Amino acid sequence: MDGFTTAPVSSVDEDMSTKPLALAASIALAIIAAACATATTVPSYRAEALTIIKRDFKPHGQAELARLDVDPVLALCNQTGNTPSAGIAHRMQDELLATVQYPADGVLMGDWQKGETLAQDSRGLTWSDDPAQPAGGGCYNCHQIGPSEIAYGTLGPSLYQIGKLRGNTPETQKYIYSKIYNAKAYNLCSAMPRFGHAGVLTPEQIKDLVALLLDPASPVNQ
Repeated sequence: MDGFTTAPVSSVDEDMSTKPLALAASIALAIIAAACATATTVPSYRAEALTIIKRDFKPHGQAELARLDVDPVLALCNQTGNTPSAGIAHRMQDELLATVQYPADGVLMGDWQKGETLAQDSRGLTWSDDPAQPAGGGCYNCHQIGPSEIAYGTLGPSLYQIGKLRGNTPETQKYIYSKIYNAKAYNLCSAMPRFGHAGVLTPEQIKDLVALLLDPASPVNQ
């Protein structure tokens, strides 16, 4: 989870049927603009590299070649060197935020103990994993979270005591849930996986991670 923002989560009450089309149009225009802006710069060899990768990589189990396809948001970030214009980025982030799917019961915090197990688990989605089994979050790969874990990554910021510092208000819960669901809704070119958007984690799993980070009983906030 990369840098946090205090910006409020926008409403999702609009007709969701129109949002994919609006988002696709925004992305297409942004990519065209980025391509025009970089047309006279150093040529990119990304397409040639992708051709070589697709030639040499072979599908194995659930690890299919479709994973090499770059979706439009990533294409824009690649085209602009992860620095799309602020106006384009903000508009697209708002549109992505509106696609976050929240639990039907409105409850955003689950079981922090399950969340800790999930944060420690990095299995799932590889060719040797059972696709019928749930994937892990692998959160410690990038973040410091619980105080007893000494092996953690530093690609993302420390989340230790985040609930103690920020509280666990409904607004904070919604922000953390949304951030885990699709980090690109807050930082368009974020390196954080889009766990909910990509279907890696279920809403229940995301709720357990929210509890790990925000529940006062969680060791994260002791």
